[in-house]
Amino acid sequence: MHIRRFILAIVLMLFSSYSYAENEFIALCYHDVRDDVDGVVDDDQMAVSTDNLIAQFAWLREHNYHVISLDDITAAKNGQKPLPENAILLTFDDGYKSIYTHVFPLLKQFNYPAVVALVGKWLETPDGQPVTYGSDKDTKPRNFFMNRDEIKEVHKSGLIEFASHSYDLHRGILGNPQGNKQPAATTFQYFKEENRYETSKQYKKRIFADLKKNSQYLQKLTGTKSRAIVWPYGSFSNLSENIASQLGLRFSLTLENKRNKANQDNNINRILIQGNPSLNDFVYALRHPLSEEPIRAAHIDLDYVYDPDPTQVNKNLSQLLDRIKAMEINTVFLQAFADPDGDGNADALYFPNRHMPVRQDLFNRVAWQLRTRSQVSVYAWMPVLSFVIPGTESMRVQRLENGESTLINTEYLRLSLFNEKARTLIEEIYEDLAIYNKFAGLLFHDDAYLSDFEDFSPEALDYSAAILNKPDLTIDDLTGPLKNKWKEIKIHELTQFTLQLANIVKQYQPEIKTARNMYARVLLEPKSEAWFGQRYSNMLRHYDYTAIMAMPYMEHASDPEQWLSTLTERAAIYDPEFKKTLFELQTVDWTTSQPLPNQVLNDHFRLLMQSGVRHIGYYPDNFLNNHPSLTMIKANLSLRVFPFGQ
Repeated sequence: MHIRRFILAIVLMLFSSYSYAENEFIALCYHDVRDDVDGVVDDDQMAVSTDNLIAQFAWLREHNYHVISLDDITAAKNGQKPLPENAILLTFDDGYKSIYTHVFPLLKQFNYPAVVALVGKWLETPDGQPVTYGSDKDTKPRNFFMNRDEIKEVHKSGLIEFASHSYDLHRGILGNPQGNKQPAATTFQYFKEENRYETSKQYKKRIFADLKKNSQYLQKLTGTKSRAIVWPYGSFSNLSENIASQLGLRFSLTLENKRNKANQDNNINRILIQGNPSLNDFVYALRHPLSEEPIRAAHIDLDYVYDPDPTQVNKNLSQLLDRIKAMEINTVFLQAFADPDGDGNADALYFPNRHMPVRQDLFNRVAWQLRTRSQVSVYAWMPVLSFVIPGTESMRVQRLENGESTLINTEYLRLSLFNEKARTLIEEIYEDLAIYNKFAGLLFHDDAYLSDFEDFSPEALDYSAAILNKPDLTIDDLTGPLKNKWKEIKIHELTQFTLQLANIVKQYQPEIKTARNMYARVLLEPKSEAWFGQRYSNMLRHYDYTAIMAMPYMEHASDPEQWLSTLTERAAIYDPEFKKTLFELQTVDWTTSQPLPNQVLNDHFRLLMQSGVRHIGYYPDNFLNNHPSLTMIKANLSLRVFPFGQ
């Protein structure tokens, strides 16, 4: 701890003159403020001590930071007045009594404005009755929150603006058949008695009614109409934001560690102040809102968790959760499709959807448990084209064989992205994935490729003819003089289609990250761009991460370690600091169907890290048989500073 504080002190000196770009600002999210907060071990991790808050306010004042209001942001957005340098927006969630007793006096002393978010149902709880807070089991006394007179008093000061924190969405509702409670504002509720999910119409009606009720309540209480919505738990979607905007809630406050620009939109990212940070830690967070840990990822087959017996599913899941938590990694790539025969094609899905069988409604359950119990970010691992849907055989990619265009019936049974019906089916599957599940990212499967002998379906020929303005385009044209242009079209369209799928998901889960699998040969052999329809530089531009399948045994490398070294050298040409490249190692030699020895994997992990690689994953993790060994994984991938500490 002393070493960490020393490093922080050095960082503070180095960045003592740091300032934000013009019209940029940072928003801070506080909750309760108490005199007796017990350091970082307090039961309420959202609470900040009075002394620490005073120190933070004083530091802001002494270091040329300027606390702003929503009016200031509006003026800057409209070009009327730029924001001051080092602009800070202060926000306090939930309407605790301490806003009146502790925060309000400090705001007056420092002349700082603030936004305070109020939950209508809590405020309407009669005196003497408990407030149900978060879950049915969590309650607080009514006098733990401000009363009406206190709210009116602080509002009249002009320093505090009240935002809606919903009327009754600051709680969890049933999000799946297994009983997980998930944020009410963004979850399509599962009705256990009826064995069905809330419809889109029902969801929109419920959210609209709640936000309208709270806006009316706050306007009646303060005489002022709220113009901001602070989403409970920071959980929002484009759908929920559209509903809020219909009600005049123009500002949308979330929980993302990002800076804001006043002239971009009305979404406000906020840094969550938790763990009662020391002044050094507070300043570091203020100046490094975009700092991210390197990705350490385990790639999990949900087929290993699945079992027809629910009791066995729970045992398998418990084993997985304990193992992932013990690894102390931060990411899981979790299979969202069922592939019991292991051919890489989606035969069914693990979530409700319109077009394919549901092997079991399981993905949301496992993803949520991994997030809440093992504290990892979960990426939904999904095919891009290889969905086996009855009646779609004629929509598949066509391959040139012996001069004839033939439907593929081996390897990945991919639907043609040039077929509009096929595209619609896939887009709707991705939309259903986003509606019924909670996850942090998308990993696009390695089926997103088209070889130099694909796709020669009629739809693909028509599409290329339109793009190239060649009305009489033939297969001979695309394999001859137009071969390079056809390659470029395929690279472009595969990328654009995956981005379209990501945009569909972002309508419901706006903050997701994207990653796409890429074959290593694309880097190692320049001609292979045409063999796969993939280009590394293109992927680096369009996805948050490019996941290179760094799998030497799959590529039949005679010297696996030399092969990995060459791969990292080639990747460094395009991504010198490896900021957007993830290397995914194999843990099984599929040519022999044998697991790789732990010592071999250990050497491969070490080689990558010695080469400067930041983001590392592996596939598969056989949590049922402890392979790779937990000890080896923890030694190499744990994000703890001292992985073998107490």
